[in-house]
Amino acid sequence: MAKVVTMGEIMLRLSSAGNSRFVQCQAFDACYGGGEANVAVSLANYGHDAYFVSKVPAHEIGQCAVNALRRYGVNTKFVARGGDRLGIYYLETGASMRASKVIYDRAHSSVAEADPSDYDFDAIFEGAKWFHWSGITPAISDKSAECLRLALIAAKKHGVTVSVDLNFRKKLWTSEKAISVMKPLMQYVDVCIGNEEDAALCLGFKPDADVEGGKTDASGYYAIFKQMAKEFGFKYVVSTLRESYSATHNGWKALIYNGKDFYESKHYDINPIIDRVGGGDSFSGGLIHGLLTWPEDQGKALEFAVAASALKHTIPGDFNLVSESEVSALAGGDASGRVQR
Repeated sequence: MAKVVTMGEIMLRLSSAGNSRFVQCQAFDACYGGGEANVAVSLANYGHDAYFVSKVPAHEIGQCAVNALRRYGVNTKFVARGGDRLGIYYLETGASMRASKVIYDRAHSSVAEADPSDYDFDAIFEGAKWFHWSGITPAISDKSAECLRLALIAAKKHGVTVSVDLNFRKKLWTSEKAISVMKPLMQYVDVCIGNEEDAALCLGFKPDADVEGGKTDASGYYAIFKQMAKEFGFKYVVSTLRESYSATHNGWKALIYNGKDFYESKHYDINPIIDRVGGGDSFSGGLIHGLLTWPEDQGKALEFAVAASALKHTIPGDFNLVSESEVSALAGGDASGRVQR
């Protein structure tokens, strides 16, 4: 299996119990997660040599975050230590027509204050096949954006395939700032992952598709995928297409374009959703595994990614704790949920 590198922030996640509201909580359920960390866990579960690059404080809570990754086989050799705090996010899980809610407490975290000298990028990318990042990482701080830019330069120097999940977060920056930072970084990207909203807010593109109304006609994406591939030189453009009927009932499929052919995945009806946080990250992890494993079959890679993400919606926490065989079984049509014995 391949050496795959991801870079970003891992945070302490504090969740209200069940579907209770923040104001009802006397205690929070604690776990750890974050975009690129979630992708690394998925890839480690599929057997890859997955490395996570970040910075955490040199105290017990920082170590807890590192241990959470190590538990699932992620290599934390390049996680720097220092700074004052680990970022936190609070999650209130919605139900039916009440949406889930996230509150960030991540300002001045260790990774936000990290300096390029914290990372040996040549060592990090030595022998690597793939590098994955998301739009969350440059949104954390200007210093984080600069570290990422240098990482991308090093990745290309080492001949590494690069993927991005555009992942716009309005609580972290404006669309104008995102476009000014993200557009120049696209020159390093081979595989662009993002839904129609992310593409508009991060890159200034907008497809002709009414997904808010549940009309996820893939043909509405063809023009924008072709425009994005032409302007930025992407080898693949990929989007998930989510139909949000309620907080606990979604439709889920995806579309991929390789510069020549489009492929639309099968559709999953996910009901009930247990935890949708990390759903996009589990898709990215599945897609990277799929394109590394079946590079000549983008349809098979996409079906694996969509099935992986559908399964993540059934698992509490940020991480997608499934095996390759479980994902392949669902992608192959076994969605019965029958007890395995």
